[in-house]
Amino acid sequence: MNRVQIENSLQELNNMVLAGHLLEAFDKYYHDDVSMQENNLPPTVSKEANRQREIEFLNNITEFRGAEVKGIGVGDNISFAVWNYDYTHKEWGIKNYTQVAIQEWKDGKIINEKFIYNN
Repeated sequence: MNRVQIENSLQELNNMVLAGHLLEAFDKYYHDDVSMQENNLPPTVSKEANRQREIEFLNNITEFRGAEVKGIGVGDNISFAVWNYDYTHKEWGIKNYTQVAIQEWKDGKIINEKFIYNN
C-alpha cells in the first residue's frame, strides 16, 4: 500500500469506530495474523483472539461519553492515530485519557498495532 491508500484506510477505519462500528472496522481492516499490544503488556496474537478481546472490552463499557481523533500520521506501511476517550468501565471505573495507536500495515490490513497511553 502507498501512503495515500494507508491514509484513506485509516480514515475509514477511524470513521467506522466513531460511528459505533468497532467490530465491523476490525473485521475489515485487521490481518488474520494481527498482533495487538497495550503499552508494555505481552501482545495478543491472531485476529480471533483480538476480536474476543475487543468484544470483552465493549461488554464492560457501562457508559460511553465520547471518542475523538486528535490527529493521524502516515508513513511507509505505518500509521498512527491519536485518540481521546471518555467512558466508564465495569472494572476500571471512569476513564478519560489520550491514547496513541501505532499501526503497521501488510497486504492492505493492520498486522501489528500498539496502544500507548498513561495508566
